[in-house]
Amino acid sequence: MDMPQVMRVAVLGAGSWGTALAILLGCKGVHVRLWGHEEAHVARLRRDRENREFLPGVPLPPVITPVDDLTEALEGAEEVLVVVPSHAFRATLQGLAPLLRGQVGVSWASKGFDPQNGQLLHQVAAQVLGGQRNLAVISGPTFAKEVARGLPTAVTVASANQAYALRVAGYLHSGRFRAYTSDDMVGVQVGGAAKNVLAIAAGIADGLGFGANTRAALITRGLVELTRFGTALGGQARTFMGLAGLGDLALTCTDDQSRNRRMGLCLARGLSVEQARGEIGQEVEGVGATQVVHRKSRALGVEMPICEQVHRVLYEGVTPMEATQTLLERAIRAESD
Repeated sequence: MDMPQVMRVAVLGAGSWGTALAILLGCKGVHVRLWGHEEAHVARLRRDRENREFLPGVPLPPVITPVDDLTEALEGAEEVLVVVPSHAFRATLQGLAPLLRGQVGVSWASKGFDPQNGQLLHQVAAQVLGGQRNLAVISGPTFAKEVARGLPTAVTVASANQAYALRVAGYLHSGRFRAYTSDDMVGVQVGGAAKNVLAIAAGIADGLGFGANTRAALITRGLVELTRFGTALGGQARTFMGLAGLGDLALTCTDDQSRNRRMGLCLARGLSVEQARGEIGQEVEGVGATQVVHRKSRALGVEMPICEQVHRVLYEGVTPMEATQTLLERAIRAESD
């Protein structure tokens, strides 16, 4: 299906991931207004022509214009791509809503839950922007540094409107960035948000020195928990075997580029959550997601023992070793349960 070429995109969020996606688009010749909310940060982007805080050494293509004014960012935009932390998602859309014109669609590459009420981000977007706006979510196994450097990457673009999913996939797709489409917005978002909790668990296990056997078992059983939880919320089971499920889970559990995995490593060393956050220096989405997953899974009656123990470590004063011992002492059961 041939889609009209998108030539102007507003990317909202000038952190590592937003900048990486802006660079991806800029290398395709798409004109990008890269919006950041911190005036000083945007000024440095303009001066240095690179994001030295988060993506040092990767130049911004000439077609990228960093801006700190939302109205300027939206000027002439054919599409809006939101790439802010989940806790800032609602406020960003509230600022965006009165500026949107015509049929401009909104997609996002943010992963997480709304911290106010635990909603998935498409529910927030529908509330703030209205039910008629084309919406899509982009998720999958993606580290910003690798995308910015042009290393081969694949993602899933999910939308209730398959024509719109194809449009978003079309403007992202390149020789080094493959975009697949899906109609399962719930499953794709749950995978992107809840896998962060399991990545903290993987970091704890590796930090305690438990080895490759443990890591493989944790990823496998974590995928079971992820699928149970996601299908209970209305996602499709097959989604969790794809890029936004197993793909993203394996990535974040096994590579130290993952901030959530690094949080687990810090906790295993005996650091507090706040000490670990200070050492990591960026948002760790899994800390807040753990509370949402804990609350929702209990309300739904979904058993998630690994996520339960991560919650106990983060919020109930249980040590990583105590949480691990609790998991190991669980009763024998069929693997298919």
